[in-house]
Amino acid sequence: MYPILFRIYGLTIYTYGFFVAMGFLAGIYLIKYESRRLGENPEKILDLAFYSVLAAIIGARVFYIATDPSTFLNDPVEIIRIWNGGLVFYGGFISVFIVAIIYIRFHKMKFWQTLDIASPSIAIGHSIGRLGCFFAGCCYGRECHLPWAITFTHPESLAPLGVSLHPTQLYASISNLMLFLFLFSIRKRKKFDGQLFCIYMILYALLRMVNEYFRGDFRGNMGIFSFSPSQSIALVMALIFSLLWFFLWKRAAKGTKGMNHHA
Repeated sequence: MYPILFRIYGLTIYTYGFFVAMGFLAGIYLIKYESRRLGENPEKILDLAFYSVLAAIIGARVFYIATDPSTFLNDPVEIIRIWNGGLVFYGGFISVFIVAIIYIRFHKMKFWQTLDIASPSIAIGHSIGRLGCFFAGCCYGRECHLPWAITFTHPESLAPLGVSLHPTQLYASISNLMLFLFLFSIRKRKKFDGQLFCIYMILYALLRMVNEYFRGDFRGNMGIFSFSPSQSIALVMALIFSLLWFFLWKRAAKGTKGMNHHA
């Protein structure tokens, strides 16, 4: 597609970096809006968002490097060229989750409510960011001859040139947009804190597993069974957060019964 947005005075603005930045800004705006609605301190939420952005970039890049370390051993400078693409969502998520635990506990914030606030924001930010993958040509799909197949022709694209491919980047963008709309529509009707976050993680993991079947780029050989590494992580995530959803639901149900009993 169009990996370079424009050049001005010798400075190159990459489309990938532009959409990733737009995704972060959209997510931060929504987090600020939701935190005010729920009575949380928006400044603390914004500080958490800032640290999360740094953690996401570092973690996502480290995971990407781990899938194909030989490329970066041959050209170590490539490690810092994130504007060319090459961020793995799960690496960023794990890093952000660790940072969030530390930050939220330190500032005595409501842990699960804070994660619920962040969930729709992550989904919309991810949806916008995937458009950057599309224009850069990374995360490309397998060869196909469907009516909606896409062909990359730009010489700086990361995808194979002149081949009809599944637009897996758009599949991911659309699925994350649908996930955002769903989470945003039910956020005022949740039954317990942590519900939105668990739903987000379960549905995202399942959607990611499906999307991976259409991917054509190299993503490592560390998966379990015949799954890719991302599918393996998605499977584990779906199981963990399904159990967590059940645990939080049972705990909330017991709390409600206790209140009714004392009443």
